[in-house]
Amino acid sequence: MLPRGSPYLPPHPHPHPHRGESVTSAETGPHDAGADFPAGFLWGSATAAHQVEGGNVNNDWWAFEHDPSTAARESSGDGIDHFHRYEEDFTLLASMGHNAHRLSLEWSRIEPAPGEFSTSALSHYRRVLTALADRGLTAFVTLHHFTLPRWFAARGGWLAPDALELFERYCSRVAVELGDLMPFVCTVNEPQMVALHGYLEGYHPPGVTNAVLWKRVGRTLLAAHRVAVRAMRTGAGTPQCGLVVQLPLLAPARADDEGCRAFCETMRGEIVDLYLNGLSGRDRGDWLGVQYYRKQWVDSASPTLFAQPPAGVRISQMGWAVHADGLRLILHRASETGLPLYVTENGIATEDDSERVEYLASHLAAVAQAMAEGIDVRGYLHWSAFDNFEWAEGYVPKFGLIAVDRENDFVRTPKPSAYAFERIARTGRLSALPDPG
Repeated sequence: MLPRGSPYLPPHPHPHPHRGESVTSAETGPHDAGADFPAGFLWGSATAAHQVEGGNVNNDWWAFEHDPSTAARESSGDGIDHFHRYEEDFTLLASMGHNAHRLSLEWSRIEPAPGEFSTSALSHYRRVLTALADRGLTAFVTLHHFTLPRWFAARGGWLAPDALELFERYCSRVAVELGDLMPFVCTVNEPQMVALHGYLEGYHPPGVTNAVLWKRVGRTLLAAHRVAVRAMRTGAGTPQCGLVVQLPLLAPARADDEGCRAFCETMRGEIVDLYLNGLSGRDRGDWLGVQYYRKQWVDSASPTLFAQPPAGVRISQMGWAVHADGLRLILHRASETGLPLYVTENGIATEDDSERVEYLASHLAAVAQAMAEGIDVRGYLHWSAFDNFEWAEGYVPKFGLIAVDRENDFVRTPKPSAYAFERIARTGRLSALPDPG
């Protein structure tokens, strides 16, 4: 736990209510007697179009996957065929206690050429969102989840001079055609990671390693969030918009080194503070999505700017350090925006599903503790609903509550963790999950 006064804890925290006392919000209502989460709390899981749909041949990620010079391990191919199986997938999730679901729209399907919008794609996503609503699943719909149409990428992507104008055009069309079926809109997914992975580390498209451009892209994506908020207000319905940000718990690799500590603060400024402090003014949105996976050590002496977790620290298949209390600390930091919070991604890549159950128990306990400390958290969406394509890592990492047999007609099989998640979603009680020990 970080000491009071750290960048992740407010200097004067809210009083801690006793277990069972109410922590209320306008949308969630009071706690049930003895429950850890309030009635009306949103429970669900998340996917992204390119990771599950299959056949997204017209975006920059498809090109990246098929370029042997890139870091991509394999092609997304058919995904998990969610494009055709979304109805059965939503039925399965609803049957397991989910009352919300996060997904994304594939921009390259909707606008396959500049200014050319696909009626077929828009009709498809209208059917998808209707199917969600029909099953009682509250939709969190992401407008940009990592992928770009090839034509947009060819113009320079987020570095193009008209990037914001083109993104606004896409968002405006989505608002008109689909806004009435989008109660929650996630504008831009993990802008820091788009910038960091794609323009500094180079293992996501466009594969650039430039110490200046990644910062420029990050600021452009923050502006893209505001553009999307404005656009969504021009269409149908009354979507509530939020930026969704991945917020690692950053720490210096060498705590006794003043230079390393200072560099950690610099990186925190670029990866965390830029996006949270930038959420002010009229177009900041209505809520904030918090995505948390790991504690991460910063090292200015490392070619990658980050250090491997210390020996003995538990890590996932992704090499990420598991640190449950980091989620509580990050929720405190995110709350400084004054916006209601939803955990829009949180999960672990592991072949051992018992690890996933433990991860759920410890991280949901962290969410419950943050709420008991006065933080306004209104929902939790686990990453991910299904084992799926994990970007440059391919299909090796297993994040899903539900396994998919891609060699046997994409058969879906819920894991024990899916049933554990169902128990807590239906009861709102941490006691429905095993003690993480």
